[in-house]
Amino acid sequence: MTDSERQTERRLERAILELLERRGPTATICPSDAARAVYEGDDDGWRALMEPARRAARRLVTAGEVEITQAGHVVEPAEARGPIRIRRTR
Repeated sequence: MTDSERQTERRLERAILELLERRGPTATICPSDAARAVYEGDDDGWRALMEPARRAARRLVTAGEVEITQAGHVVEPAEARGPIRIRRTR
């Protein structure tokens, strides 16, 4: 991983935490919310940040900061397939 990629991943982690902080305690966000917050362009280039945003969420799960949910239920990050939501750890 390059320094630039590491910086982007750290920015995604911060974006996830900041977005959740601005919302209610039970609110969730989509990884795309963090990708859009970090992406600096006006086009759909944020899509390239989706997998890095999911990785950032998985690291935050490991750190005990957030949970990943599907259909409203907490799932193990390694088992999550398809759309996910991210929320603060309860």
